[in-house]
Amino acid sequence: MGQCALIHRSGVVRPAGGLLRPCGRDGGYRPQTPDLPAERRMNHIAIFHCPIQIIKRSIGKSAVAAAAYRSGERLVNEWDGMTHDYTHKGGIVHTEIMLPAHAPPEFQDRSTLWNSVEQIEKASDAQLAREIEVALPVELSPAAQLALVRSFVKDNFVDAGMCADFAIHDKGTGNPHAHILLTIRPLKSDGRWGPKCRKVYDLDSQGNRIPDGKGGWKNHREDTTDWNDRGNAEKWRAAWAVYANRALETAGRPERINHRSYKRQGVDKIPSVHMGPAASQMERRGIATEKGNINREIAADNKLLKEIKARITRLYNWSKEQAEAAPVQGRESIIAQLWQARMDTAAPSTRSGKIRKLQEDAKLFNLLQKNGITSMEQLHEKVAAMNKDYYDLRGKIVKAERRLAVLDERMEMWAQYEKYKPIRQKLDKVKPGRREKYQQEHRAELAAFDTAADFLKGLKESGEKITPKAWRAEAARLTAQKDFDYQKMRDMREDIKAVENLRKTADRLAREGQRQQRGTER
Repeated sequence: MGQCALIHRSGVVRPAGGLLRPCGRDGGYRPQTPDLPAERRMNHIAIFHCPIQIIKRSIGKSAVAAAAYRSGERLVNEWDGMTHDYTHKGGIVHTEIMLPAHAPPEFQDRSTLWNSVEQIEKASDAQLAREIEVALPVELSPAAQLALVRSFVKDNFVDAGMCADFAIHDKGTGNPHAHILLTIRPLKSDGRWGPKCRKVYDLDSQGNRIPDGKGGWKNHREDTTDWNDRGNAEKWRAAWAVYANRALETAGRPERINHRSYKRQGVDKIPSVHMGPAASQMERRGIATEKGNINREIAADNKLLKEIKARITRLYNWSKEQAEAAPVQGRESIIAQLWQARMDTAAPSTRSGKIRKLQEDAKLFNLLQKNGITSMEQLHEKVAAMNKDYYDLRGKIVKAERRLAVLDERMEMWAQYEKYKPIRQKLDKVKPGRREKYQQEHRAELAAFDTAADFLKGLKESGEKITPKAWRAEAARLTAQKDFDYQKMRDMREDIKAVENLRKTADRLAREGQRQQRGTER
C-alpha cells in the first residue's frame, strides 16, 4: 500500500509521510518569557501538551533505553545486554528520581531502578513503564518550572506508591518540557516488587465458586492497583492544568492552560495543529512550514468568525433599538429617508473613493430590494435572520474542522507507518551483534514507526477500522463543504457591511439633528 495524501485546509492535496518525533519534544525552550503570538498575549493562553504512553517490550522498547534517552546517560540493559548511550544528547538541564518512602534507597541510582524493572518483568510483551510528557509554561522561570514538576510528580504519583524518574529538556528555543517515567508494578511494604494483578474466583449468587467444567473454577484477573484505570489519563491531565495554573498565578502571570479541548470547553473555535519541535524551530527562523501555514489559515478563519460575530451582534442590537424606537406613523418611510440621505451624501473627491461609494450604494440597494426591506422592523428581521445563519454556519464549520483534524492525524499516522515499516521490518532481520548499531542509526525512524503503530493499534482496539481511502474521501468531502460554507460566511460579511453603511448614515443624521437642536436652543 502506498502513502496516502493529506487534505490541506485550503483544499489543496499535500503529500504526507514526513518524519515526526514521537514524543520527545526536544526543541528546548527559552528560560525567559519569549515573544508570544498576539492571540496568546491577548487571551492569556499558555500551551497545554500532556501525552501519555506505555513503554512496551512487545514493540522493541525498554525502560532502560527510555531512561537513558531522557536523562542523557549511558545505561546497560542487563535483561538483553544492550548498551544505550545518549551522553551526546544536549539540552538536558535537570534529572531527578523521586521515590515513595518504602522504596529501596538503591533505586536512587537510575541503572539500578530500571534494570530492576526489566528483570522482574519476564514476558516478551511486558509493559515496563509509563511516560507522561508535559509542556512547561515558558512564562515561568527555570526554578519555578522545576518546583512545578516536583510538586506534580510527588502529589500525583510518588505519594500513590510509584517510583518516578523525570528529566527537564531545554535547548533554549522556546519549548520547555519534562519527561516523567513511572513504574507500573507496585512495591510491597518491604521494598520488593509486588504483583500487577491477582486471580479472583467468580462466585455465584450464594457466594460459592463456579466450576469451569474442566476440574477447576471460573476466575478472572484484577489489577492490584488502580494505576491503569482509563479515567486516570483524564485525571492526571486535569491535575497538570491545575498545578501549572497555580504556578502561573503564584508567579503573577495572567496566562492559564486548559486540559480540555475547545469542544469540551464549549468554545466554538477551530483548534490549531501541534507544531512539533522541528516545525517550531523553522518558523522561529523565518522559514514557513506546512503546519505553520495550516495554523495561519486556522488563525485567519478564527479571526473571520470572531469578526463577523462582533459586527453582526452590534447590528442586531442597533436595528432592534431603532425598530422599537421608531414611531408607529412613518415607520415605512425611515428606510427610504436613510436611503435618500445616503444618496445625497457627497461622494469622495478621489476617483477610487467615488468608485467605492458607488459599489457600496449598489450593495445596499440590492440588499434592500432583494429582501423587500422598507421598514426598520423588516431590517431588524433581516439582521436577526443573518445572526441565525451565522451561528448555523459557524457550527457546521467548526464541526467540519474538528473532524478534519481527526482525519488529518489518522492519515498522517498511516503515512508515517507505511514510510518507516521497511526500516522496522529490516530490524527483525539484523543479526544480534549489529542490532544496537542499527537501532542507533535509525532510532528516529524506528521511534516514528512505533508511534504510528501504537496510534493505529489504539484505533483498532477502540473499534475503528483502518481505512485510509475512506479517510481521504471524507476529508475531501468535508473540505469542499467547509469551503462552500466559508464562502457563504464571506457573502454574509458583505451584507453586514451594507447594513453598517446604512447605520453610518443614520448616525450622521442623528448627529446633525443634535447640532441643529443645540443651535436652536442658543
